[in-house]
This record gives sequence, C-alpha cells and structure tokens, in this order.
Amino acid sequence: MASLAGQEAPPVIHGDILIPDTSLEAREDVGLRSHTNHLVLLRPAGGLGPGGGMSPTQLRDFYNLPASGGHDVIAIIDAYHYPTALSDFNTFSAQFGLPQEASTNPTASTNTVFQVVYQGGKKPRTNSGWALEAALDIEWAHAMAPNAKIILVEAQSNSNANLYAAVDLAVSLAGVKQVSMSWGGSESSGEAAYDTHFNVNGPAFFAASGDTGGKTIYPSTSPYVVAVGGTSVATDANGAFTGETGWSSGGGGNSPYEAKPTWQAAVSMTGSGRGVPDIASDADPNTGVAVYDTTSYHGRSGWWVVGGTSVSSPCMAGMVNLGGGAFANTTQLLSAIYTNYLNPPTTPVFRDITSGNNGFPCLVGWDYVTGVGSPQGTGGF
Repeated sequence: MASLAGQEAPPVIHGDILIPDTSLEAREDVGLRSHTNHLVLLRPAGGLGPGGGMSPTQLRDFYNLPASGGHDVIAIIDAYHYPTALSDFNTFSAQFGLPQEASTNPTASTNTVFQVVYQGGKKPRTNSGWALEAALDIEWAHAMAPNAKIILVEAQSNSNANLYAAVDLAVSLAGVKQVSMSWGGSESSGEAAYDTHFNVNGPAFFAASGDTGGKTIYPSTSPYVVAVGGTSVATDANGAFTGETGWSSGGGGNSPYEAKPTWQAAVSMTGSGRGVPDIASDADPNTGVAVYDTTSYHGRSGWWVVGGTSVSSPCMAGMVNLGGGAFANTTQLLSAIYTNYLNPPTTPVFRDITSGNNGFPCLVGWDYVTGVGSPQGTGGF
C-alpha cells in the first residue's frame, strides 16, 4: 500500500472530488504513519484563479488581510520529495504577482524566498500525491505572507518517526516563526508522548483538523498545536465575498487522549477533552484554491483546484506570520486567540460562523466546526 512503502495507489473519486491515495488512511497506519488532508475538485470552480480556484487576492479579501507583509521564515513539513518545487513555486508566484526565488538551487541556504531542506540529510524518493500536498502548502503560505521565506522540510517518508524528526529539524532552523503540518492520523493511546515535539519555545505550530466531519486527528489535537478547521465561502459573480459557512467534512470534536487545556477552560463544549478546531478558514474543495504542480499525479499536472484542511493550515500559518505578533511558543498564541474570543475588542477580530454542520452544528460562539470562527484581519493574534 502507498502508506507502507511510498508506492502510489490509485486515487478514489466521489462525484466531482478526487481523493488522492495519500489522503486515505489504512487501519495499520494508525499511530505509525500520517496522511495528507487535501482533495481535488475535478470540475471548474467559481474562483478567479486558474481553473476557477480561489486566488490569493480573494482569500485576503475574505479575511480582511493586507496584500503585502510577512517576516522571517515559515516552515512547511511534508513527506517524500517534490522535484518540481522551485519551478512550480515561481510559476505560482509569477501568476499572482508574488516574490519569486532567484536562485536555481532549491537547497541553497542563501535563498531568500524559498528553500528545500531534507530530513535525514538526503533527498527522499518522490511521491506525487505528497508533492501535490507540498505544492499547496508552500504556495499558499507564501500567498498569505509574501515577504516571509518559505522552507519546505521533506521527511524521508510519511512515518510519524520521520515526520516528527522533520518537525525537530524545522525548529532548529534559523528564523522559523511558524510551522505548518497539513497531515495527521487517527488518534491513538500514547499520542501525548509526541507532544514534546511541539511543546517548545520558538515557532508556533499549525495542523489540519482533518477532512472527515466530526472526527479528530493528531497532531491537531495536541494542546501545543493550533488546530485549523474548514469553512466554505460564497462569492458573487465578481468573486467578492458574500458569506461563509462551516464545511461539512471538516474535522472536529473532543480528543479522548488529550486533556482540555487551561486556555479552553472558559469555552463551553460538550466534551471534557481538548476541543478542536481552534480557528478555521476556507477548505471546501468546491471553493478550493488554485495550486500549480507539474510533478504529474496519475497523468494530471499543471493547475489544480484543491481543498481540504490542508489548505487551512498553511494559510493560517501565513496569516499569523502576516500579523507580526511575537509569541514565544504556541501556548502564547493560543492563549491570545482565546482571550480575544472570550473578551473581544471593539472591532471584531473573528467572524462567528453560525451555519453549517460537520456532524456537530455551527453555533453562536465556539463550536466543533470552526472553533472561534475565521479571522477578520490579524488583530486576533
């Protein structure tokens, strides 16, 4: 199977949605290997980017973000090798007027816009499903924080041992302020032992809440990680924002293994464990984003329309980077988010999403679909 040996199995198609093999979890993976959380829309979408994918300008408008900014480094953790990363990153950037990497060597430490680092010190084997994940991650972190350097850390495989080693490597890299992990797996007993990888001073960690409605996955349930859920946005004929609802397939719920953190103590929820997600943004593949990837996946390459909470995580890492806040660790960031939710400033910093359902309903206030809601500017963090 793909998850066991890095081999590529056929994707699954449900209607207009293609589920890459890397986004499918085998029973024997639980606790040992992680999967991606991206989905591909096979028909034209309604966004303003290629193929109808949402453009960076649209997402910035949805969330009241400036068109420029960003600082230091955002690290992206993915598995396997993405051979066309640098050229695809620059093509995406040229399409949307974003800074491009001038170097022709993706691994050069002197690169100022984009760099690739290998966990384990050697180039991993290529896996095109994970390459599409990496394309999404690097391009949309860059789209949200154009002036931040993006470093793609490629784990040798999708084993949790290698992925967490890649996390540790990212923490050691100079200037890293945010780390995005668009992967995860079903929760399992003993997972809290891995929290030590995220309970560190330095960068803030972000993880996808998953693409199965009402289900929780790790590491997004770690109390030292910002769990990012999914929404669906509505636009008019000109691509302008008209509304936002909770995405029906976004992950959420209470962890059976992680205790409710102190910064969630005042939040009303039905369970006693760590509740997810914390915050949310566009993830529905029907309102997916434009992604450029020429590492062919089952005969397809070029422009894609991609959704899933794999979109939400790097976008949120970029939004927080854009905010410029100085947080010593993820706990400080989460405390700020929940403080601004529980004691909101005069100008709202989160959009409360009250319609939609992922098995849990969207509610007035915090819920298991969108957490505190979606950002309105960067004042919430």
